[in-house]
Amino acid sequence: MSNVGGASDIQPLNQQWRETLPRLLIATLVFGALFWDSLASMVSIWWRSDTFAHGFLILPISAWLIWRLKHQLVRLSPQPTLLAVPLIATVGFAWIIARFTDIAVGEQLTTVALFIVLMFAILGWQVTKAIVFPLGFLFLAVPMGEDLIPPMMNFTADFTVAMLKLTGIPVFREGTFFEIPSGRWSVVEGCSGVRYLIASITLGVLYAYLMYRSLHRRLIFVAVSVVVPVIANGLRAYMIVMIAHLSDMRLALGVDHLIYGWVFFGVVIMLLFWIGQIWREDDQVAAPTNISFTSQETASVSGEKKVLVAALLAIALWPAWAWMSERNISNETVNLQAVRHPDWVEAADFTDWRPEIVGMDQSLIGFYQGRTGSVMLDIAYYSDQRPGAELVNSQNVMVRQKHPVWRQIGRSFLDVQATDKTIGVQRVVLDSAQQHLLVYHWNWFEGIHSSNDLEIKLHEALARLAGRPRRGAVIVIAVPYADRPEEAAPLLESFIRDALPAIERSLQEAAHG
Repeated sequence: MSNVGGASDIQPLNQQWRETLPRLLIATLVFGALFWDSLASMVSIWWRSDTFAHGFLILPISAWLIWRLKHQLVRLSPQPTLLAVPLIATVGFAWIIARFTDIAVGEQLTTVALFIVLMFAILGWQVTKAIVFPLGFLFLAVPMGEDLIPPMMNFTADFTVAMLKLTGIPVFREGTFFEIPSGRWSVVEGCSGVRYLIASITLGVLYAYLMYRSLHRRLIFVAVSVVVPVIANGLRAYMIVMIAHLSDMRLALGVDHLIYGWVFFGVVIMLLFWIGQIWREDDQVAAPTNISFTSQETASVSGEKKVLVAALLAIALWPAWAWMSERNISNETVNLQAVRHPDWVEAADFTDWRPEIVGMDQSLIGFYQGRTGSVMLDIAYYSDQRPGAELVNSQNVMVRQKHPVWRQIGRSFLDVQATDKTIGVQRVVLDSAQQHLLVYHWNWFEGIHSSNDLEIKLHEALARLAGRPRRGAVIVIAVPYADRPEEAAPLLESFIRDALPAIERSLQEAAHG
């Protein structure tokens, strides 16, 4: 790789750079103090999750990428601009919406975006353009991609089962669980390939920037870095099952499972980079751009300070708004009333399964006997929402991965017709050695029933912007079945039609005291 400017090529810093660097330091420190919660939430995820541990490296790499451009940057003069203030207002509004709806990824992405816009305000267009990739690289520090886990688990299961059948091995499959003559397997979160995908994209983006100059080659390599780990993860899962199958379940289990996976992924990435070197362009260094500024383009010292103050004030508005709003989070006492209906009488507990819901202020669980069977109702009520206690939360699940008793073998969405409305519910099929359950669940928020997380988040944002508490509930209804889950659907839907008015009445009374 060619040398990009040596120490002897660096010109002395001009007056504007000497005045700008302290402002950059001040702005960065103030920004860190204002958005400490958002930044700390990112670091905590890096610390506890192997999938996102690479986040610790993103900032040092970004700084190094900027340092590589030092010979170009000293030829440019920072030009603070007030054009960044409208951008700060736009991105800041997106940040406050994400904050009010507890969308951590959105809050973290907009935090990084606000920092980049702040750099633009202080450095101006020409300098920001020169370092746009190192600044944009900071977005890869945001822990995102967990929403890809379910579809990638399904793809890995599809791929592995198809390859096993192609090999001639009989397979029986239920959801992400499958069984072959030598043993039972399941595709869990760690097998989804999201870790490989995130690592491959991060390395691929960096490699494409360093190795190529043309935009189309960079985009092609990044696209390949997305596709290759998905296919490779399917092959990895298939090979692990085959190694275990051919060794009578002695190999590729436990720690070996992880070692084989990462070794295989390392080989795939090395091959990808080796092939990518064939079209490398890193020795084609663009000539530095000579830029001259007229006297009108050069800001005065007082003008530069005004830009810094205006940008920081525009940024400080949003965490101040969030702080004032979050002071008013409701801590009201909740008293959910039992659900009553003449056609459904209280019955004995028929299952030890419970949904895993976190942070609710009150939980109401009831068992009911109708003319044709028994039903379980579980309502988890939130008087208001806060970090760790959200209506829409990835930790609110019907059964967690690797549960010792229960497993989820099916998941879909459907509409259920109640007396005067249609309710979108999430349909989940659960299985254990002793029992099978069909479960319908959805969210209630200010009279709205929905299983669409984005719809609920939108209404939560509107409520918080209006200064109202975000009262809501997770509603879960379960029915046992013997052979097929479709057998239990009529009983479950009958209970929804009969009991929904009483459920709504209980929730409304809790919401309004």
